[in-house]
Order: sequence, then C-alpha cells, then structure tokens
Amino acid sequence: MKYLAMVIIDRDSEEARNYEKGTPPDPKFMEAMGRHVEEITRRGALVATAGLHPLANGARVRVAGGKMTVTDGPFIESKEIVGGYAILEAKSKEEAVELGRAFMGLHLEVLGASYQGTLEVRQMFDPSDAPCGVSKS
Repeated sequence: MKYLAMVIIDRDSEEARNYEKGTPPDPKFMEAMGRHVEEITRRGALVATAGLHPLANGARVRVAGGKMTVTDGPFIESKEIVGGYAILEAKSKEEAVELGRAFMGLHLEVLGASYQGTLEVRQMFDPSDAPCGVSKS
C-alpha cells in the first residue's frame, strides 16, 4: 500500500527556511537526511520525496460558486503549510507511521528541540479501489 506523508510546517518556519533569500539548509541535517533517504529507498519503503519551494512561488486554482480563480502566492490566510512530502510503500498504516516517526525523529535529533513540524500520513487510493473497477496495468 502507498501512503502520502506530508510535512506540515507553520508560516514562521517556512519563512525561516527560505533558501532563495540565502538561508541555506543545515548541512548536518542535509547529510543525515541523505543517509536516511538512501536507507529507506534501499529497503523499498520510499517511492518518492521532495521539499517544496516557498508559498511565494506557488499558485492556487480554486473552484467555488461555479467559477474558477487563480491566486498567486503567498497566501496570506495560510497558517500551516505543506513543506515537503514523501510517498511511502508500507504493508500497513502502522508501518507507515513508524517510517514517519523515524523521519520526524531525524528532524528532532539533528535540528533540536526548537524544530516544530507535523507529519500527516494518509493512505493513497490505488486505481483498483475505484468503483468503476480500474485495474493496475
């Protein structure tokens, strides 16, 4: 089963990690994350992962009241922001949560007690879950 793990950060954290304004990532964290990603990829538990650019570089496409609008970032009303994601391959929700705990534990271990973030883990629908019976190719 595949799971989407989304790293949720607050607006202050997003502004603090704005690499485009010259705030580089912590080298110790990047080294530790590289080792972690390599390990879980080797085990077959990581399908894909990436961090996301700041809200200022994004856009929202919204449909409401029969109309579509596009809004360029940053989005003033956003308090919590998806900062990155991973697609995990796990046998169960419990296994996916354990992978998430290891990932967030790495943040805590390297970045320290001042780090604040949330990891939301959600199972992804498989095409065979569709009511029309779409099968895997």
